[in-house]
Amino acid sequence: MSHSFSRRRFIKTSAAGSIGLLGTLQGIDQWWPPGTQGSGELYRLCNQLVTLWGQSLLNLQLLGAAAKDDYGGIYCPTNKLVHGRVGDAIYPFLRLARQTNDQRYVDGAVLLYRWMERRVSQDDGSWLNEPVKGAWKGTTIFSIIALCDALHYHGDLLDSRFKQEVKTRLKKAGDYVYNNFSIDYGNINYPIAAAYGLSLLGELLDIQSYKVKGREFAQLALSHITKKDGFLYGEGDVYQPSAKGCYAIDLGYNVEESLPNLVLYGLLTKDEEVLQAVTRLLQTHMEFMLPDGGWDNSWGTRNYKWTYWGSRTSDGCQPAYTLLADRDPRFYKVALKNTQLLQQCTHDGLLYGGPHYVSHKVPPSVHHTFCHIKALTTILDQAPVKLTTAEDKLVLPREVAYGSRFFADIQTWLISKGSFRATVTGYDKEYKKTKQGHATGGTLTMLWHEATGPLVAASMNEYQLFEAGNMQVDTDPVSMTLTPRIEWRSGENLYMNISDLGASIQEKTSHGVITVSSRSRLVNKDQQDPPKGPVMCTVQYTFTNNMVACRFRYEGTVPDGIISVIFPVISRSTEQVKAVNDHTFTIDKGNVTVKVTSNQDILLSPTTTGRVFNFVPGLEAIPLAMEGRDVKVELAILKK
Repeated sequence: MSHSFSRRRFIKTSAAGSIGLLGTLQGIDQWWPPGTQGSGELYRLCNQLVTLWGQSLLNLQLLGAAAKDDYGGIYCPTNKLVHGRVGDAIYPFLRLARQTNDQRYVDGAVLLYRWMERRVSQDDGSWLNEPVKGAWKGTTIFSIIALCDALHYHGDLLDSRFKQEVKTRLKKAGDYVYNNFSIDYGNINYPIAAAYGLSLLGELLDIQSYKVKGREFAQLALSHITKKDGFLYGEGDVYQPSAKGCYAIDLGYNVEESLPNLVLYGLLTKDEEVLQAVTRLLQTHMEFMLPDGGWDNSWGTRNYKWTYWGSRTSDGCQPAYTLLADRDPRFYKVALKNTQLLQQCTHDGLLYGGPHYVSHKVPPSVHHTFCHIKALTTILDQAPVKLTTAEDKLVLPREVAYGSRFFADIQTWLISKGSFRATVTGYDKEYKKTKQGHATGGTLTMLWHEATGPLVAASMNEYQLFEAGNMQVDTDPVSMTLTPRIEWRSGENLYMNISDLGASIQEKTSHGVITVSSRSRLVNKDQQDPPKGPVMCTVQYTFTNNMVACRFRYEGTVPDGIISVIFPVISRSTEQVKAVNDHTFTIDKGNVTVKVTSNQDILLSPTTTGRVFNFVPGLEAIPLAMEGRDVKVELAILKK
């Protein structure tokens, strides 16, 4: 593909609308988006990001003759292609056309539609997730929702003949979803999206059968709520529980895709049963938001799509939490904090896939931007929710030092001690037939401090492109998982305690000190022991107000090589690191210093740039390594 494309230029149209039967914006009064006047910081910030991201996407639209079949698509410089779902940007483009009175956004929306029809449209009514033969068709439902919203809120900006063309095409797409989707179609996010999408399309086209099928999907979704803690499950194998009785749950997909669509369905149809159920679901999932707006999906089945702010190719948590903030005012703060984090991860007009992409010189996928702009546009086009509690009085669950909480449905403990927030998991449900996905084994998957942000953040045990079209390639020859662990390598075989699905975990609180202990085996991806038999691992985490202590012990032998403790500490490459002595490292984080000490010599695992980087969740780390059968590591935060 040539890189000499001409990008955005002003497209002149004749009075007849020569490039796509466009309407005109002439004569539209100065327009101010609903919800941005006197409705709080969230709406102002959403409007700002939609405007910024929209301008950047418009500038990436391919308009030169060299684009050939990709004419009108939005080019992703990182992946060097046009992603199949770029048509989702049609909706925010039309909103921006109304907001800015700029004809180019209308032109851009129509060209995107033409690109969809030329490159991903199928005879059966579906649209492909990528412009590749045999690609996934389930994302048709997201295109339906985007186009319905575009016509509903901003269809008056389009020529009537073009609108009718889109409606006719939507009918074909609706028939595809109606005839092919079931509660078992793909993961749970698809039938839930179909509940909303079919209901929305049924309203637009006045087709009762669509609305009936949408209600059926919504009712079936309510049966996918865990009994103990109230999680939505179905991101993976739906019906077979794990050995510990866990079902397939992914925080990222739930909060950014399934729950928003369930909320929108409930509001559209005024289904109070669904709205009450989804309110409880949102409250459970809210427990995993960190105080800086990050989503702690360090344990989810689809951890491979986790980025610190959410999930890579889903839309965002904002519609779910904003639109039900009148039922629980804390929801507003969830949406606000996450949106502020999106702003922090926005550079050069695009949303980057994690906080350390820029410092590690990793370019962003455009996919993040054109998905999340749609979520922010959704809440801007809805009537603003009035809060019953002042914004500065809202408190998120993990902003409170409550001690510990256990979630049996995912075999996970949340620790909230002093200014530390931590997660320890033994979640043993893997995603379908994948191996070495999320960390388990009773390991520390998140350690966060209010003065530093994340200090530990687990990634996939082995970075694998489970969804090659939706993940970026890792070219670093010495990249590694960011999860603290005991490990032994033998050729290509890797044995780690964080791979053991059968680990046992205990938590104890005594005299204000919280201790979480795990007992696990050193196993490979197939749950096999090393050649000389089991190596048993005991790991203990101790939390006080001022310090976190970790102790790693093992019993057993291996044929050759060394069993090591690897402890990556999250640190941006711009931060100064100092070896005080053989047992002590410090990291300068601005207002505070992180002090890492061990009873063993601290070594540095190899890196190409001084830091290891993992796309899950988009963070850099210093890979500290220690050897010995009894290794102690302590982290303390020192004020300057």
